Amino acid sequence: MQIPFTACPGLFYSTPAQDGLLYRLRIPGGIINCQQFQTIADIADNHGSGYIDITNRANIQIREIQQSINIEVLKKFQALGLASTNAKIDHIRNIMTNPTAGIDIEELIDIRPLVKDWEEYITAHSHLGELSAKFSVCFDSGGKVSVRYQPNDIILAAELNNSNVYLRLYLSYGEKGEPAKDTGIVFKPEKAITVLEALAETYLKHIDTKNRRKLRLREIINNITVKEYLHQVQENLNPGILKITKTPLRAFAPLREKTHIGIHSQRQTGLYYIGIVLPLGRLETSQIRGLANIAKRYGDNNIRLTPWQNLLLTDIPQNQISEVEQEITNLGLNSSPTDIKSFLVACSGKRGCAAAATETKDDALNLVKYLDSLMILDSSVNIHFSGCSKSCAQHTQADITLLGITTETPGYQVYVLGHLLYEYVTIAKIPILIPEMLAVYQKQRLNLQETFGQFIQRHSHQLNQLFKY
Repeated sequence: MQIPFTACPGLFYSTPAQDGLLYRLRIPGGIINCQQFQTIADIADNHGSGYIDITNRANIQIREIQQSINIEVLKKFQALGLASTNAKIDHIRNIMTNPTAGIDIEELIDIRPLVKDWEEYITAHSHLGELSAKFSVCFDSGGKVSVRYQPNDIILAAELNNSNVYLRLYLSYGEKGEPAKDTGIVFKPEKAITVLEALAETYLKHIDTKNRRKLRLREIINNITVKEYLHQVQENLNPGILKITKTPLRAFAPLREKTHIGIHSQRQTGLYYIGIVLPLGRLETSQIRGLANIAKRYGDNNIRLTPWQNLLLTDIPQNQISEVEQEITNLGLNSSPTDIKSFLVACSGKRGCAAAATETKDDALNLVKYLDSLMILDSSVNIHFSGCSKSCAQHTQADITLLGITTETPGYQVYVLGHLLYEYVTIAKIPILIPEMLAVYQKQRLNLQETFGQFIQRHSHQLNQLFKY
């Protein structure tokens, strides 16, 4: 079976890392049932090192595998619906959507059927495997827990227009790292797959399939202009499908608002979902099995993975919430929205990636231990440990970014909202420096409602004086 060349990890081919082979499972929409979750735990125990990592696209990575997973295991995955029936499209990025799709009290549309339809479409059309492995599509339901600002090539975001629900089209183009831009185009949800087909086919027309490196959609649009790209898309569609409108009327949830952590009511009367903090997206296999048992006994038999490397248990009856919380605690996990671990993001680090300069996960956990004994964070501060400039674990700007570098010894550059604050800080001094920075924020903010980002923007002209070190 011929698999397109890609450096991105997948399931039907192994990707080497310093700590062994790495396999990635695409989980469209991030929803996985208990049987699938337990099977993944078995694979991680039998082939890996007894843990998995949840990624920032709600994928699952199994790491430290010492020899390739055999064909019988892959067939078992396929039989359980964990692996695509078409290996040629397995490398394409996971389809992203709101982790609260179908249960969010504020959502405009249950987007899950569209995720399923698009996954089935790309599975049935092998030639789409010629697209860049980084080709990414996101559906946003317009709910409280938004994925609208997550980095994706194409975003279809629900909005109301004269009491009717439409999907607004956003495309990624311009400078690398810029958020997807509003095209001014809307269409009815039932036309979503037709529009995505035209967007993908137009993209494919501009790709040199013989070249090992496939151009990103952003690069294609930059080359031909967004106007020309959309003109070519329109040529592949029947008249009247796409409509030009004014800017969106609906505001979206802020990027860093962790509205999914903790206990929240669902749109279904008497039912709740619980957002659980995962330390840097990592789960031990014993925790996987425990969570699967909880979801089976108390919930809807499903676990929902989030792009923030956490997970949700859903459909929990109100009178059983305290029991579920205790079982979560017994697994060594919690659902506290003020847990420092819910604010931390880290890539795999030096052991798992040749490009990394530092052991990001170890350094992040050392910071957690220090903070837990020193202070209580009463507001969300997004802290991102990145082993190199590729920023794989979080593509969006963090409140505090620690970028691994190597001089004579490994250390970090420290940024606040993208502003370089310190050129080099040793690993040993990071657990001392970050609490001092957070203490400055807590002591000098205007009030409890002023976020770290707002505080930094207010002091943007004196950051080096504010955070003397």
